[in-house]
Amino acid sequence: FPISLVVCKRNDKVIKEATEQELQRKGQVYYLHNRVGTIAMVKNRLEKLIPKAKIAVIHGRLGEKELMRVMDEFEKKHYDILVATTIIENGLDIPNVNTIIINNSQNFGLSQLHQIRGRVGRHYHQAFAYFLIPRKAPLTDSAKKRLGAIEKHCALGSGFNLSVKDLEIRGAGALFGYAQSGGGRIGFDLYSKI
Repeated sequence: FPISLVVCKRNDKVIKEATEQELQRKGQVYYLHNRVGTIAMVKNRLEKLIPKAKIAVIHGRLGEKELMRVMDEFEKKHYDILVATTIIENGLDIPNVNTIIINNSQNFGLSQLHQIRGRVGRHYHQAFAYFLIPRKAPLTDSAKKRLGAIEKHCALGSGFNLSVKDLEIRGAGALFGYAQSGGGRIGFDLYSKI
């Protein structure tokens, strides 16, 4: 099945319903929050919102042993929700996780959103991805285009279409010269000098 995708404003009701729906079918949930400084607050908020859920936290500042312990326990279903940074985009393959909620999804690049979305739907259950955006802060034009593209290209095998759209949004830059896509990156001339 293609992943069912929802882009919406951050809303406790959506978070609660999405999580409870996954837990009712004995699945697990990734909640992606990419700020280590506030990740504990997010965990506390989720504990109040979904009191029956067992919640763990992982991020890149954890020691290797602690990280491995939490991931092993999550994989063995000791936890229902894993609140994590983008550390989960690095090849995690847990078939029981079929819902992902991405907080502040407007801050991610298109290819990163596609990669993160791919962390769910690795088994025979229907997978769900919720891309949350702030309720009040306006989105940049680029963020609107990225979220629109990820929403439009959600069919299986849509990676090529997304990469073309990403190229269109960010621009191709120039291989020879100083103008590069993304701004602030080194051009071919500087690369050659280095």
